[in-house]
Amino acid sequence: MSESPHAVETHRFEAEVSQVLRLVINSLYSNAEIFLRELVSNASDALDKLRFRALTEPALVGSEPLEIRIRTNPELGTLTIEDFGVGMTHDELKQNLGTVAHSGSRAFLQALEESKKGDVKLIGQFGVGFYSAYLVADRVEVVSRAAGSQEAWRWVSTGEDAYTLEPAERPVHGTEITLHLREGQKEFASEWRVRELVTRYSDYLSHPIKLLSERWEKASEEGQTPERTFEFQQVNRGTALWQRSAADVKPEEYEDFYRHLTHDFEAPLAHAHFKVEGTQLFTGVLFLPRRAPYDLYALELRKGIRLHVKRVFILDDVRELIPGFLRFVRGLVDSDDLPLNVSREILQDSAAVRFIQKSVGKKALDMLDKLAADKPEDFLLAWKAYGPVLKEGFHTAPEHKDRLAKLARWKSTKTGDGEWVTLADYKARMPEGQKAIYYIIAETERAARTSPHLEALLAKGYEVLLLTDPIDEWAVQGLGTFEDVALQSAMKADLELEPVKAEGEDKLDGDEKAVAKAVLLRFREVLGDRVSEVRESSRLTTSAVCLVVPEGGVHSHMEKLLKASQPTWQGTKKILEVNTAHPIIQAIAKIAEKAPSHAELQGWIEVLYTQALLTEGSHVDDPTRFVAQISHLLEGATARIATTLS
Repeated sequence: MSESPHAVETHRFEAEVSQVLRLVINSLYSNAEIFLRELVSNASDALDKLRFRALTEPALVGSEPLEIRIRTNPELGTLTIEDFGVGMTHDELKQNLGTVAHSGSRAFLQALEESKKGDVKLIGQFGVGFYSAYLVADRVEVVSRAAGSQEAWRWVSTGEDAYTLEPAERPVHGTEITLHLREGQKEFASEWRVRELVTRYSDYLSHPIKLLSERWEKASEEGQTPERTFEFQQVNRGTALWQRSAADVKPEEYEDFYRHLTHDFEAPLAHAHFKVEGTQLFTGVLFLPRRAPYDLYALELRKGIRLHVKRVFILDDVRELIPGFLRFVRGLVDSDDLPLNVSREILQDSAAVRFIQKSVGKKALDMLDKLAADKPEDFLLAWKAYGPVLKEGFHTAPEHKDRLAKLARWKSTKTGDGEWVTLADYKARMPEGQKAIYYIIAETERAARTSPHLEALLAKGYEVLLLTDPIDEWAVQGLGTFEDVALQSAMKADLELEPVKAEGEDKLDGDEKAVAKAVLLRFREVLGDRVSEVRESSRLTTSAVCLVVPEGGVHSHMEKLLKASQPTWQGTKKILEVNTAHPIIQAIAKIAEKAPSHAELQGWIEVLYTQALLTEGSHVDDPTRFVAQISHLLEGATARIATTLS
């Protein structure tokens, strides 16, 4: 590989890039025509970037028009897309075209592997739009000259393992991409085909897109042959979609604009087109993607909204324009009031931007409300994808928590497979006398449904929400109440519930009950400081024991997260509740009364405690000891049965 900046250099693609290119070339043919949209969108972005830089560096822009030009050559089988935008330097060509979305290629390959098939929908999710050129081309040439530079460079690759870089001639800044179309794809060297695709995918772009078109000049005299000429003709309307009236925009135009903005190959679930007037004047379009991006929970990679000022592109992914709990929403805002030279630093401390964020947040919630009302099945798709993120708003955006509470969907003890309940539905079917909206937190829905903490609540016919998202404990604390009804954990020690008789309790006489209560002291002696208290339970009907969360404590699910992030975190000791009517507790109580020094007592109590840990989802400090204790119990039980049968 040559290192000289003046000779032909040959560089190998990164290993992952080569794999992506092979997949693009060999597998992703289901919608090959999207390549033109991708390349035209990149050209439009290059023009936007130049226009923005020219605000502070006016010398960068010469007499060249800010437009995109396309040329077809059916004889040679080539298609050329040219822009007069910001261009690329030697190093930028290596970085931008020699890697795939930088860190995104590994995730792209992983997603392809998980899809079990070549899926063209995945391309846009990982920033590999340029490489869609290889859907139709077996060789791609890029000639680029950076604005402000006198040097131009040619990048050439067949999309295999390597590419070349060499000095080139280009009289003006910008980029020219020439596709040498492969056999079977020569239709894209046709003027009419390209015109059709530009109209379909890029009609809304604000920059002129001009196609070199054939014309025949009418003969000036009779008998003369008409003269064949060529000229660039604009083929897009060039009107910013967000500046048009919503009534004049077709649904497919919104979808095409969304694809240009996000490079997503699936249509969005919903959109909102709005104009805000008053103390601030701005327009915008918001979209709800059908699928969550792979980096949804990577806050350092969090995306935002594209910002234009007076139709001039300013910044991509402006986080300050949308609340964090709505970070999955994509879109664009065009302000008439922000300065054209606005920077990210100014955005972070701007009252105007805070107003825009507040307004955009409301518009996004309006969009979700409308989707929930008009298309509940589509809204459920959105909730499954973004529910945990929306729940962040209960804490981070208390001004929106009432709206979020109505949008939220939950699993409960009365929902079946695929069914969800709203808090309004829950409240409407609360039986008379129920004082709170009850919930339980667990790692899985199955664990929540089978938890002993539910026994008394279910016996009363109460519905219980099953919370399994890591953020749920934090979320319900932020929510607190719904329409003046408190949310209360079924696992908390302060559960206010009228006592429910445990199974077999009616058959116990007074002495048996007294003996069972007395054994609680023995539990306390054996468990020591592993628990803060041992007490008789009013929530258990069929289970022997359970652990409950004292005031100020957190559920086991949250404990695990806190310990993972803060290894020294100690937490709060739980309370052990004992069902004194349970046959096991009754038997232990009698043995403890008649043989208080029985060798097995401590082991039985420890086994019950460990069972309580497991059922609440806590970590067992010594699983080997627990297994040995269970094995010992099994040995004794099986030996007695074997003796009886012999």
